[in-house]
Amino acid sequence: MSHKKTLVISLLAIAVIVAGYILHNRISKVRAAKLEHIAAPAGLFPPQSIWTQDISQAPLDPQSSEIISFLAGAGGWGNGRMQVDLSLRVLQANASTPFVPFQKAPGFYAADSDVVSTFPLPTNGGIEGQPGYQCDISEQDCHLIVVDRDHGKLYEAYQANYEENVLSAVFVAVWDLNRVYPPSGRGDQCTSGDAAGFPIAPLLFNADEIASGSINHAIRFILPNDRIRAKVFVHPATHAGHPTGPMIAPPMGARLRLKASYDLSRLTPAAQIVARAMQKYGIFLSDGGSIALTAQSDADTKAKYSDLDFGSHDLQDLKVTDFEVLPLGVAIHVTDECTLNK
Repeated sequence: MSHKKTLVISLLAIAVIVAGYILHNRISKVRAAKLEHIAAPAGLFPPQSIWTQDISQAPLDPQSSEIISFLAGAGGWGNGRMQVDLSLRVLQANASTPFVPFQKAPGFYAADSDVVSTFPLPTNGGIEGQPGYQCDISEQDCHLIVVDRDHGKLYEAYQANYEENVLSAVFVAVWDLNRVYPPSGRGDQCTSGDAAGFPIAPLLFNADEIASGSINHAIRFILPNDRIRAKVFVHPATHAGHPTGPMIAPPMGARLRLKASYDLSRLTPAAQIVARAMQKYGIFLSDGGSIALTAQSDADTKAKYSDLDFGSHDLQDLKVTDFEVLPLGVAIHVTDECTLNK
C-alpha cells in the first residue's frame, strides 16, 4: 500500500472519530437540555416516615453476615442478578380527575381492603405494564396506583381491570398521605398491593428522580419465596404472604443497605444515583418474585430512561454480598387475622 493511500485512510479514520465525538457531544447536550429543569418530585408521605430515614450510620443486625451468606449460597437475587422491572405506573390525580364506580372482583380481600365505592381514574393513564386500564388478571398482577395529592390520598389496587365503565380489583388500599404511619402500618396481619403490607409508590424510584440527581427514600426489593423466611414478618412489614425459606433467610420487612465501601465508579452515572439511595436509605423486602427491583414506568414522568442511559440491567453488578442487614427487630408470626388501624 502506498504512503498516499495510507495517509488518506488515516485521515478518514480521524474524520470518523471526530464526527463520532461531535455527534456524542451533541446528543449529550440535547439530553442535558431536556433534563436540565427537572426537579426531584416531592415525597409522598411526611418526612418523618420510615421510608425517608437516613440509615447510612445505623448498626447491623447480629446475623447480618449469616443472612447474606445464606442468600449468596441460595443464588443471590432472583434470576441470579439485580434486574429492574420498569413497568409499574404511578398516575397523578387532581381535583378534576373523574372517579369511576368500583366493584369487588371475585376473591376480594374483604378483611385487608379499604372500603371504596369509587376510584380515581386519570385520563390517558394505565394499569401496570399497560397503555390503558384493561389488564388480564389471569396473567399479570395488574397493579393500579394513583396519587391524589389534592385529597391527600394514595390509591393502590391489585388485580385491577376497567371494563364497561366499572373498575374492579381483588384488593384496594387507600393510604393517607398526611399521616406518619406506626410500625404496624395499616394494621398487623394486613396485606397490601405487596405481600409485606407496604405502600408501593413511595418505594419506587423514577426517571425524574434520577434526572434530578437524587433519590430521597428507601427502595422496594423482592426475592424468590424460597429465600424469604417462612411464616414471619418484621415491622414495618405487616404481612408475609407465602415465603418458604429457612430460619436464616431474611423475613419480609427486612431492610438491607448497600455497603459504604462499594465502589460506585463501577456503575453508570444514572445507576450511581440509585446506588447512593441504597447506601443512605436502604432497600425493603416487600414481596416474593424473580426480579429484584421495581422502578416507576417513565410513561408518566417528564424524563425518560433512554435519555438517562439507564436500563433494566444497569444494576446487575450489585451482588447480595455488597449489602448488609440492618436490625430486624421482633419476628411476628403470620396469622392472616387482619385488623386495620383506623
